[in-house]
Amino acid sequence: MNPVVAGITYRALLGRRRIILLLLLPLALIGLAVLFRVLSGGDQRAAVELMQKFAIGTMLPLLGLIAGTGVIAPEIDDGTILHLMSKPISRPVIAQTKFLVAVSLMALFGAVPTYLAAWIMAGNEDGIAPGFALGALVAGIAYAALFLLLGVITRHAVTIGIIYAIVWESVVGGFMPGAHKFSIQQWGQTIAKQISDSTFIDADVALSFALPALIVVTVVGVLWAGERLRVFSLTGDE
Repeated sequence: MNPVVAGITYRALLGRRRIILLLLLPLALIGLAVLFRVLSGGDQRAAVELMQKFAIGTMLPLLGLIAGTGVIAPEIDDGTILHLMSKPISRPVIAQTKFLVAVSLMALFGAVPTYLAAWIMAGNEDGIAPGFALGALVAGIAYAALFLLLGVITRHAVTIGIIYAIVWESVVGGFMPGAHKFSIQQWGQTIAKQISDSTFIDADVALSFALPALIVVTVVGVLWAGERLRVFSLTGDE
């Protein structure tokens, strides 16, 4: 991780309106958790439903889109990435550093609020809070790598990412059983199921598939982004 690249990326990302978007979704999740707690009195089934449908199913892919594309796509759009790449810093290191920045944001705005929301609703029952927090973290890491790659390979990363996050992850991956196996949110729920003893958690994807899939998406995404950034420096175009 290069501290100079990380500092530039944090200042550029957190100083823009993306910080507002990064805050809105977690605040909505915690607000819903408080509301459900007041209305249902700590129903474990309601807690799992909220974590599966909103925290991991909706909030996480959108946060991944904001963080993953936000660490690099704006710099490519306005050309400032060329200034950064003129420095004696390896292109893969630039990509890896931006990935780690995106991961830190996913941990802060994704995993931590997920833990808090689950704890508000279910306390320490059956490991629901730590289970979904870990599931959100590993899925968030994969989303960060995927959307970082998307931000490097196309100038339409946000549009494509929104379609992917809403259509595939939230609709197709959430409701079509045949697509579960290829949905990052489902892989995250599988991890949550391994930690929690709650019988209300549904996990249709086996751990033997979900864990390698998370690793492959993450590693391939970061390495491919580094290679694409190397080509970008040679051609000067997208």
